[in-house]
Amino acid sequence: MIKRELYMSRIRPFIGTELIKVMTGIRRCGKSVMLELIKQELTESGVSPTQFVSINFEDMSYSHLQTAQALHDEITKRAKEIGGKVYLFFDEIQEVKDWEKCINSLRVSLDCDIYITGSNAKLLSGELATYLGGRYVEFVIYPFSFGEFMELYRTITPDASIQQSFQTYLLAGGMPYLANLRYADAPSKQYLHDLFNSVQLKDIVKRNKIRDVDLLERIIAYVIANVGTTFSATSLAKFLKNEQRTVAPETILNYIRYCCEAYLFYQVKREDLQGKQILASNEKYYIADHGIREAVFGGNMRDINLILENIVYLELLRRGYEVTVGRTGDKEIDFVCDKRGEKLYVQVTYLLASEETVNREFGAYDSIRDNFPKYVVSLDEFDMSRNGIKHRNIRDFLLAEEWN
Repeated sequence: MIKRELYMSRIRPFIGTELIKVMTGIRRCGKSVMLELIKQELTESGVSPTQFVSINFEDMSYSHLQTAQALHDEITKRAKEIGGKVYLFFDEIQEVKDWEKCINSLRVSLDCDIYITGSNAKLLSGELATYLGGRYVEFVIYPFSFGEFMELYRTITPDASIQQSFQTYLLAGGMPYLANLRYADAPSKQYLHDLFNSVQLKDIVKRNKIRDVDLLERIIAYVIANVGTTFSATSLAKFLKNEQRTVAPETILNYIRYCCEAYLFYQVKREDLQGKQILASNEKYYIADHGIREAVFGGNMRDINLILENIVYLELLRRGYEVTVGRTGDKEIDFVCDKRGEKLYVQVTYLLASEETVNREFGAYDSIRDNFPKYVVSLDEFDMSRNGIKHRNIRDFLLAEEWN
């Protein structure tokens, strides 16, 4: 179990407070491990494990607790047997019908500290916000960053260089469980394939009662093949029409939204940097874990430009940036990042192999006059920084403590 200090440092200030701690993210990205890490910290600070109540709702032995009333009665009963504060850990809470009513009631009636995880972004919209307005904090948990991956990978192959580790990361991605399979190729692909199927079936099809599963599969395949490329629902509708499937752009947008709610995809909006407005059409989408893409569809090495972008995008999210795609005149900047007013610009490319590529990547910043850091990130080993624009090798960029 690696410490995942990036998340712990954010969660730690809220441990022991009455705010409900909600951890969301794609299935199997390590949310349950976060609960274990929190328990570990509590135990080290003197809390007795007898004060913990932990329930994983994907475990069939708790299926009798999958209604708000049954769960409430069970927890109230257990709390009476525990002296002092009760620490509640609920994994995959969305399996419980009307769970938000139960959680709110426990928050009011017990001296407790509550931690919940779920694999759906809708967890926090609608009902929960109504019941818990302002009384929760959310932490999105992502698959392993390259740094976290290295930490584990080095325990399995201690002699691997950074280059070799990155090569494995490009294909395997950051799903934590792969370390248990020692990153062996066939078992890892099998695991990621099954994981993808369960996200598709449980978190997208079942949750949204989708009848046309074939259409959903085609849309997902299209988005995965086109990660990091701008496209519109209309262009996707045309593509499907060529495949003899007539479908309205609204339906396509709904299906993609369900995928984003299940944390399979992340949507990045485009921003006009001169007019300062968000552009309405042609968003980009990135996949939660590029290893899933390789396992299900292959082609990560062929599309390495897009995969490097995908990896950088998720690293920006991990570090707390809000990210848009920037447009300035006829030029596009891959990532415009903002964290409480601190800005950062990042261009990602495979190799700066020709003068033309160098001019395109560095030239994207020509009309941006502010003094915020501007990066061009690639797999080149030599530093090609120029005109105040920093060039970094992607591995160094991902492993840097901070970017300034």
